[in-house]
Amino acid sequence: MRIGELATKAGVSVRALRYYEEQELLYSERSTSGQRHYNDSAVDRVQLIQMLYGAGLSSKTVAELLPCVDAKVNTPESKARLAAERDRIDQQIVDLVKTRDRLDAVIELTLSPTNGCAIS
Repeated sequence: MRIGELATKAGVSVRALRYYEEQELLYSERSTSGQRHYNDSAVDRVQLIQMLYGAGLSSKTVAELLPCVDAKVNTPESKARLAAERDRIDQQIVDLVKTRDRLDAVIELTLSPTNGCAIS
């Protein structure tokens, strides 16, 4: 399939697919005219990349982990890396809950209309 079709099927932009190729996360075959062509498994690959980005992993981390995913191998190093990423995400969740709680407290404040705080 061509790049536009992959973008549509995977729910990403063409620009994102080009970026994934630049980062060596995604590969295509080139036609004689230079057009990119992807196999059907590219949709799953792009969705996996999106999921890893959505979890907050960097391009570098994704690039380090994808060979293990491709080989269906979970090394002690990849396990440790994923566990560290999970711990980082857990901490972000804790921080976000604290931020939400603070925001809730501010929402509950009774503000005087003369305090000079006007948001429009």
